Amino acid sequence: MEGNKEQIVYWTFLNCGPWEMYIAATTEGLCYVGSQHAPFEELVKWVKKRLPSYILSENEDVLKSYETELTDYLESRRTEFTVPMALHGTAFQQAVWKVLQEIPYGQTVSYTDIAHQIQKPNAVRAVGTAIGANPLLITVPCHRVIGKSGKLTGYRGGLDMKEQLLGIEK
Repeated sequence: MEGNKEQIVYWTFLNCGPWEMYIAATTEGLCYVGSQHAPFEELVKWVKKRLPSYILSENEDVLKSYETELTDYLESRRTEFTVPMALHGTAFQQAVWKVLQEIPYGQTVSYTDIAHQIQKPNAVRAVGTAIGANPLLITVPCHRVIGKSGKLTGYRGGLDMKEQLLGIEK
């Protein structure tokens, strides 16, 4: 019964050494991992845009398992995520985000590679836009996508964060 589901986005502040970010989940799974050191407003804006009928509620208990897996990853004790994820986006975005989840730990691919993988070789820019809209930094590893030239390119969390995440995976 869809109507009875609680429409709440539970959130907490993840603090793991130099890593500080807001994370959020619905009853379906992790739905948001914020940019490093970003204000709470980043999460508020995302919820208003993607889940406008939901309310935000701070709840560290609900987010414990997500927090544990993210902390383990950030401290190099985990290479993949097993927690449920609830990705909210268009069909095209979902297709791109699915491919991102298949990029092996410690490896990188280009935007062009992803466009080919979803069988839309001319949609490199649209792939870049979909990657930029990825709400689950780290867990849906868009940091593993680099320019065709091998250079680090845009990242919602900033290039410093992207570089640090790739450094963890070296």
